[in-house]
Amino acid sequence: MSSNPASLDFPFRRLRNVRTKLLRLHKALLESEKIEYEKVNGPIRSRGEFFQLVLGDEMFSWLRPFSQLIAQIDEVMAAKDEPVTLQQVNHLLEEAQVLLRPSENGNVREKRYFEAIQRDPDIAFMHAELSQILASKN
Repeated sequence: MSSNPASLDFPFRRLRNVRTKLLRLHKALLESEKIEYEKVNGPIRSRGEFFQLVLGDEMFSWLRPFSQLIAQIDEVMAAKDEPVTLQQVNHLLEEAQVLLRPSENGNVREKRYFEAIQRDPDIAFMHAELSQILASKN
């Protein structure tokens, strides 16, 4: 952790909470995109095929920053060699805020995220929940 654990306690718990909820949101977004993909391309036959699509198909590319942020959070939280700093925690929380900005007229990720929120009430709820956590400062 840090040489001053008390100062990191709340931000670290907040980051852990964001990570948990971000993971849930990511899973829901993957499932939602899978349904959209299958409407156009027919059923995905196996988990392996789905995994390959998630890694390589353009339709799923907008979700990769979600995976990358979760991995970055995991890396920081699991670091044993160097203590986690408040700056690292705040940077990851800021990255999450940027990632979770839907926009009808934004970049591809922002547009696709906006569309997912519009079509799936569960995703909209998860987005609202995460946004509230990220907006809270204490």
